[in-house]
Amino acid sequence: IAVNNRKVLEGIYRALGIEDITSVLRVMDKIAKIGEDGVRDELTGTLKIEAAAADVCLAAGRISSTDDRFVEDVRALKVSSDLLDEGLNELAFVMQSLADLPDGSVSADLHIARGLDYYTGTVYEGVLVGHESLGAICAGGRYDNLVGGGSKKMPGVGVSIGVTRLLGYLFGNDTLRASRAVPTCVLIALPTDEDRPAANAVASTMRQRGLCCEVFHEPAKFGKQIKYAERRGIPFVWFPPVGGEGEHEVKDIRSGEQQMADPDQWMPPAEDQHVRIITD
Repeated sequence: IAVNNRKVLEGIYRALGIEDITSVLRVMDKIAKIGEDGVRDELTGTLKIEAAAADVCLAAGRISSTDDRFVEDVRALKVSSDLLDEGLNELAFVMQSLADLPDGSVSADLHIARGLDYYTGTVYEGVLVGHESLGAICAGGRYDNLVGGGSKKMPGVGVSIGVTRLLGYLFGNDTLRASRAVPTCVLIALPTDEDRPAANAVASTMRQRGLCCEVFHEPAKFGKQIKYAERRGIPFVWFPPVGGEGEHEVKDIRSGEQQMADPDQWMPPAEDQHVRIITD
């Protein structure tokens, strides 16, 4: 987790005479994407910031430490402001409070800007060790005015976790695999349209017992319905009595084993009841 404080950055920028703080923060937040040269070009070109001030902004962004030594590094930039002092004190307090965490798990990194203008204090981003190319997989910060009523304002600290980014990366690299492609455990075969109410009743009974099932969408030959289950990775096909005559049967389409079964009592093996996540 890389931690910073917006007051540190804003204090530095104000000490340099920069007025459009929000725009500078948004540019500095791109440093991991476009590099220092790209950031310098935007600062001096688009935002018309003097080259010397841009160099100080970039020098601040290089400061990083796993304890409170960053304070000395910031002081070495030879800039000062009351807001900067306040931010350094707050960031030092955070780092001191986290000193008992495993070495290297948290660092004060002044390149973390979080470009959104509603952050007012501590900001942070997290990356996966060994998968840094994925970028930040969680981020957030402090809002002084998160909620309020009337004249009363209440602060808060929030974090957002990139679940889609994480899962897309892990599944894409085959680090995580699903035991089957769909949640459905049982396909209820549909012999005829007249048998649809009975098929729906079987599905309802199984769902009440926690089994994920679906009724085939149209009457068709059983071979076609079995092939549908095979394509979808559904392990079991349930055959209700045609016209209400006969016994219920269930087929494990992987082994070909078929047996009579009671929809009120039959349960598949535990490993087939739900999709399982397989890890290497």
